[in-house]
Parts: sequence; C-alpha cells; structure tokens
Amino acid sequence: MMTDEAPKSDVIKRLIWPLRLTRAGMVAERVVRAFWPVWTGLFFIFSALAFGAGNLLAPVYTWSILGLVSLGLIILLVLGIRRFHMPTRGEALERLDRTMPGRPITTLLDTPAVGGDDPAGRSVWAAHVTRMANRAAKARAPQPDLRVSRNDPFALRYVGATAIATAVLFGTFGQVGEVGEVPLGAGPATAPSGPSWEGWLEPPIYTGLPSLYLNDILADSFEAPLGSEVTLRVYGTPGEITLRTDIGPVPELDPNAYAQTVTMERGGTLAIDGPGGREWLVSVRPDMPPTVALEGEVEGEPPGAMQFSFTATDDYGIRSGIAAIRLNPAAADRRYGLAVDPEPREPVVLDLPMPFRGDRAEFTEVLLEDLSQHPFANLPVTLTLQVTDDAGHIATVAYDVARLPGQRFFDPLANGLIELRRDILWSRENATRSARLLRALTHRPEPGLEDGVYLALRSAIQRLESAIDSISIEVQEDVAEILWNAALELEFGELDTALERLQRAQERLAEAMRQGASDEEIAELMQEMREAMNDYMRELAENSEAGDGTDQPDQSGETIEMSMADLEEMLRRIEQLMQEGRMAEAMEMLQALQQMLENMEVTEGGEGSDGPQTPGQEAMEGLQDTLRGQQDLSDDSFQDLQDQFNPNRPGQPGQDGQNPGQGQGGENEEGPTGSLAERQDALRRQLEEQARRLPGTGTEAGDEALEQLDGAGRAMDEAAEALERGDIADALDLQSEAMEAIREGMTQLGEALAQEQGAEPGQGQAEGDMAESRPLQDPLGRQAGNNGAFGSDDGLDGSDDARQRARELLNLLRDRAGEQARPEIERDYLRRLLDQF
Repeated sequence: MMTDEAPKSDVIKRLIWPLRLTRAGMVAERVVRAFWPVWTGLFFIFSALAFGAGNLLAPVYTWSILGLVSLGLIILLVLGIRRFHMPTRGEALERLDRTMPGRPITTLLDTPAVGGDDPAGRSVWAAHVTRMANRAAKARAPQPDLRVSRNDPFALRYVGATAIATAVLFGTFGQVGEVGEVPLGAGPATAPSGPSWEGWLEPPIYTGLPSLYLNDILADSFEAPLGSEVTLRVYGTPGEITLRTDIGPVPELDPNAYAQTVTMERGGTLAIDGPGGREWLVSVRPDMPPTVALEGEVEGEPPGAMQFSFTATDDYGIRSGIAAIRLNPAAADRRYGLAVDPEPREPVVLDLPMPFRGDRAEFTEVLLEDLSQHPFANLPVTLTLQVTDDAGHIATVAYDVARLPGQRFFDPLANGLIELRRDILWSRENATRSARLLRALTHRPEPGLEDGVYLALRSAIQRLESAIDSISIEVQEDVAEILWNAALELEFGELDTALERLQRAQERLAEAMRQGASDEEIAELMQEMREAMNDYMRELAENSEAGDGTDQPDQSGETIEMSMADLEEMLRRIEQLMQEGRMAEAMEMLQALQQMLENMEVTEGGEGSDGPQTPGQEAMEGLQDTLRGQQDLSDDSFQDLQDQFNPNRPGQPGQDGQNPGQGQGGENEEGPTGSLAERQDALRRQLEEQARRLPGTGTEAGDEALEQLDGAGRAMDEAAEALERGDIADALDLQSEAMEAIREGMTQLGEALAQEQGAEPGQGQAEGDMAESRPLQDPLGRQAGNNGAFGSDDGLDGSDDARQRARELLNLLRDRAGEQARPEIERDYLRRLLDQF
C-alpha cells in the first residue's frame, strides 16, 4: 500500500488550483442567488432618481419614501446573508469530482475494504488507482451556474438592468445627489416653494443635433445653430419669471402665459429674470454653405442620352439641386444657318438626383436625360449646377460644354435633315433658306428617299413657304417634328433587300468616322454592319443555289478567296484602327471591304452548281454555321454583360430607344427561345456531331483539325457552365477560345481536303475581284489569308514603320489598362492581353 501513496499525494497537490477555482465559482453562485434582489432594487432606485423622480415631491415626502425603500433593502440584505453559506473544501472537492467520469478523486482518497492482504487484490487496486490518478490529473474547474431563473420567475433582474442602462444613456446622475436639496442661486431652478422654471433649446431638425436642457447648463456660454427655438416654461405665478434675450424677437408676453418661445436669428445674450434666474452668452454654431462639382465630362449614352456625374457636400445635408442648361452662342460655329442671332429660349432645368436613403452630407450621383429633340442638342451649352441645403444656403458652379450630347445621325441624308431642323429651331429667320434647301433635296430625290419621307418633306416645304413674313412658333415646331420623323425613318427604317441594308450600314459607319463618333457609337455601328453583312452573304448564297448553273463566275481574272471569318476579322481590324484614332487607315480598309462585297460571288465548287456537295464542302459549311452561331451567342453574352453594369442603359431590348442596329424585338436571327447557357450547350452538341462526321481524318492535317474541334468543344462546355453560374466575363473568354479553335480547325480541314484532292490548300467560301495593284493587307502590312482567319503566317516586315506601329499599339494597351475609369472587366482583359508580350 505504501507504493500507492506517492501517486495519490502528487495528484492531490496538482488539484490545488482546480479546487480553488471550483470553490470560487461556488461562492459566486451562492452570492448571486442570495443577493440578486438587493442589487435589483438598487437599480430601480438609482434609475428613478436619475430621471428626476426625487424632484417631483417635496423633500419630506421624498426622504420618507427613500427611508421605506432603504428599510426594504436592509431586509433583503439580511435575508441574503442568512441564505448565504460559504462552500467548504469538501463541497468543492465533491463538485470537482462529479465533473469527471468514475469520480477519480474519491478513488484516490479511498482504501480497499477487503483483500488488502491478497497480492492479486493489491495489484488490481494499484492498477485502478493509477488509472484514476491519470484521470484526476486532467481535472478542470467547472463553469459556475449563475442562473437564478427559478428564484426570479418574473425576470425582475432583467427589468432592473434595463432601467439602469437607460438611466446611464439618457438620465442625469447629478440629480441623484441633489435629492432633497434646496437650491441657492445657481443650479437648477427649483425651490421648496415659490415660482420655478424649465428651459429647452431645440436645434433645427435637419441638423440632427440633440436638444439642450437649459437647467443643466452650468457654463456661462454655449453654441447653437441659427433657427434654434428657445422655450421657457414657468411654474408658479405668471410674470414673476421672464425671458430676456437679443438672439431673436421676443413675442409679447401674455399675463396668463406659462411658456415663452424665441427663435434664434443671431448670437447674443439669453437671460432668465426672476427667482433662480440664469444668464448665458449664446454664439452661433457655423453652418457652412454647400459645394457642388462636376465629376469628369458630360458624356453621351447611346443612342441619344446625356449623362454626367456630380459630387455635392454640406456639413448637415443637401436638400435639393438643379442643373440648368443654356445655349452658348459664342462657342458655336456661326456659319450657314447659325450665322443669324439665335432666338431667346428658356434654359433646360433638370432636377439633380438625390440619394433615396443614407446621408446627404456628401454623395455622388449620375444624371441621365435624353435631350435629343431639344433645340440645344449637339450645340455648345453652359451647364450650371446648383444645390441648396436646409438652411437655405445655395452653391452654384458653371461649366462650358462643347457639345450637348444627343442623337447622332450617320445616314448622310438624315444628317442633312437634322441640320436643317437645327437651323429652323435656331431662328425662324432660317425658314426661307431651309425651304430652298429642302426643295433642292426633293427636286430629284435619291433612290433611298421613300414615298412617305418624300411627301413629308414636301409638306414641310409648303408650311415654311406659306408664311408671308415669318413663320409662327407653331409652324416652327411642326416642321421640326416632321424633319425629325423623316430623319428617323431614313436612319432606322426597314429596307427591302440585304444589299440595301449593307450599303446603309457602310454609309453610316463611314459618316461616323468622319464625324468622330464615340467608341460606343462605333461599336453599335460595327454590330449593325456585321448583321447586315451576314444577311447579305446568306441572301447571296441562296440566290446562287437557285441559279441554273449557266452564270458561273469568270475565274480567269485576278481573284481572292475569303471566308466569313476573314470578313469578320476585317471588321475587327477596322474597329481597332478607329479606336486607335487611325481614321485614314480605317477608312481605306472600309472602302476595300465595300468594293470586295459589291463584287462578291459565292463559289460553287465541284463540277457544277447542280451537282451534289462533297463531304468536305458539307463539313466546311457546317463548321461555318457553327462559327456564325457562336459569334452571335458571344455578341448576345456581351450585350447581357453591358446590361448588368448599366441596367438603365437606353437601347436595351424591350425599352424605348432600342438599338436600331438590332433585329426586330432585339433578338438574333436564330430567335433564341432558351437561355444563353442552353444555346451554348446546343452549339457544343452540334459541333460534336460535325466532328464525328469530319472527313480527312487519318492525315496529319485532318487529325489536327479534329483535335482543334475537340478543344473548341471543351471550351464551349466550360462556357456553358460559366453562363449557368452567371460568370459572363469568363464565358466570353471561353467563347473566344472556342471560336479561335474552330477557325484553326477549318484551316486544318481545308489543308487536309486539299491534300486528298491533290490541290493547293485554301478552299474559300466567297471570292471577289481585287485589283492587282491593291492587294488586301491587314493593318500590319501582311497579305490576306484563307480558311477561317484573316492574315497569313508571314511575319512583319522589318521596316521602321512596322516596328513603330507595334510600339504604338503596345503603349496604347498599357495606357488603357491603367485608366481607372474603365470597367474592371475591360482592364482585366487588357492586362491578360499584355501578359502575352
């Protein structure tokens, strides 16, 4: 047995701190259960006194009530002392032992009752003691149980805690020490008998400042904002206590009035004359005037809206604001119809948007308004921003705007009608000049001038020429409306053939380049031209299939074969050149594209137009259809991404001012009935079916084509998943990767088919006559390629001009990637593009 005593004593020594903590927790439990009524009562008493309950009654009554309450607290304290018992060491040891399984502490303090002389029994007991010693060495003091819900079924302790917290936040603890005191001169104006008073100063609501209780202000001076109301309430005989001040006009005192109110209009003296009177020097708390500033430039939002951002600040908050737009004739180009003095017009006044919720002390908002039909549209104006705060302070700032953004017309005839409309609205003196110009336009009308537009213009001419001296304001407005509708019809009206729509798209794009259109407008016109070109190529192919085979194109001349992918690449190059400001090169490439499309013919391939298509031709056409569908889906995905960042952007499908470049209803030619992800998945299945029937496999080029199409299918699958989870930006990258893989697959397929047929690679889908002296080149000087890609494998020439262009392009990408104002998605794309260099 002696061998068991050593581990027992060591374990008991290690239990000293857990045992002390357990005993301390038991003391806390018994103190809380015995004395919770005492401090709950104290909470109630101090809360009542902090809120001035001691001043509601005479001191004798107040002290009597406090004596009874104190007696009750003493009784509760005595009862608590009687209930409280200090926990012993044994009780603490018992509590600690109960927290461990097997009660190891009891085992360590115990001895075997029988079998003490049996060696086997001692061995078993020693093993049991060792196991219990190890368990007791891990003892931890239990958490004390401070809950008294069984002793306090009505939760009075929580009510008392809430009362004392409210008193701390909103009460005045100075009143606790003043219970039963008689004021002498200074201090709160209360007395055991006779008149008394109370006073408040309430700042204007817009400041958000708290009211001041004058009885608690012991300082000789304080600050208050203008417009504050001072209220004095008298208790006792009226007239014994009066208000004297020069901070504002004091109303005539009614002999029977118990209250007076003064509105603060300036700083000065505020005094209360009579028993317990006080006097303060009140100074004006500064109220700074507001500020407003334009953020950035006044920009256009296609198709014709104007928008700008502004920032307004004030120390308390902005109440309202307006934006006034006035014509700036001095900055206009005073020639032609603008040479005469303009007629006076009232400024355009727009309400500045204010935050619906939150603080108006400092905010930034965006004003979006469509002023396309206003006479000031596309003319120099002066923009005046004005904001007002609740105190009536006004801040005004003016900016000169070179052009008030409005609807831009890129059809030459429509643009001319809009200029005549501008001249008529500028001054009615231009009526005669405008009528003559309209007569010149309608004398021998162009083929694009439809009957409806022609008759409308003739009606406008008659109205302008009907006046003897000058047209009336009503005629001026009617003619402006007629010209506006005619311009819209010319700009966006439906045309009969795809060729007419393509020619109009080309003319509008060329006019936009001459007018220096914005990037958004250029992108819109490029999309319109893509759609028109797709329609024209489809119509051209249908007309070729309907032929009898007798009008085959003459192959003896100089020709160049191009696919739809090549045409699409040309459009992208044109758009890139315009964004870089290289308008001359972009115009030259646009003219080359226009000449090529006018001479475009579809190659029949094979022995004749009436013969069946070869498997290679069918595969090429199928891949072209898939590539076209993927391009349309990518365009729709990009449109959805724009709508997410600017949901109120004009020109969205289903809204007024729809993008005229879209088809009817804003849908693609495929007429999608499902989501973008479903369309992407359908294209993937279509590509997989085409890949299974792909001819030319077994050759190196055919296997490479199949591998490229498999990669395109994987990219499409990942793009569908990205669209499902709403990550359109990632989907656009994957769609671009898929289109590039399809183009490369078409190139490899063309080479494989050429090897099988023993011909040169490069079977195109369309060919057009090109002058030998002007071979088609890309912006970097390379010759046009075939089969799904624009450009060739030729490297750049080693001239200084080519290297300079490359450096300029790289610097441009770096500058745009560093512009903080651009969307994060665009900047991320540019950074990934720069990583390749």
